[in-house]
Amino acid sequence: MTAEPIIQLRSLSVFQRKNLVLSNVNLTIHKGEFAYLIGKTGSGKSSLLKTLYAELPVLEGEASVAGFNLKQLKQQDVPFLRRRLGIVFQDFQLLEDRTVHENLLFVLKATSWKDKKLMDQRIHEVLLQVDLVSRSFKMPHQLSGGEQQRVAIARALLNNPEVILADEPTGNLDPETSNGIMRLLMTISENGQAVIMATHNYNLINKFPARIIKCEEGTLVVSANQFD
Repeated sequence: MTAEPIIQLRSLSVFQRKNLVLSNVNLTIHKGEFAYLIGKTGSGKSSLLKTLYAELPVLEGEASVAGFNLKQLKQQDVPFLRRRLGIVFQDFQLLEDRTVHENLLFVLKATSWKDKKLMDQRIHEVLLQVDLVSRSFKMPHQLSGGEQQRVAIARALLNNPEVILADEPTGNLDPETSNGIMRLLMTISENGQAVIMATHNYNLINKFPARIIKCEEGTLVVSANQFD
């Protein structure tokens, strides 16, 4: 059975401050798929991810993400798109003056959750998923780099997103910790959420093989899709 497409890009051009970064981008990502996004520094990986979460506008071509038409997306609808996405950054971007629990609570409140009991329950669920329940009331500086990235992944999972966009999530981590983060992201994908991970780490790609999407010479070169 063919999985349902969750991202579809057709003849897309990606612009960064009116400069054309990628052209004629064609890509389909299905629910539950894991894909690596690779390419040299400056080849357009981050610009493509920013286009997917509507930080950069779609000016030419077609782009659909989690049911949203990005070309027709109004500014007031961007937060609704982003609730369907989970975004994980290389540098964690945790609020340093709040505990793990408070970091996650902040996101839930910002995305219109109201019921304290339900919020606490959801926080417990995502911390269980990333094996950090025991660290709930620690401050970020009391955690290792790997633990901080797990909190960032838990944060990305809070609203049950359909897609996880991970931009160099292992870039600041040692090899053993990186392997743990990869196993976690692979498990998330196996549970039905699509994961796109930008990386320079070819050792990880060899160890955890998946579809490869490459930014090269101003466009995307896409490997065969396991769902096709």
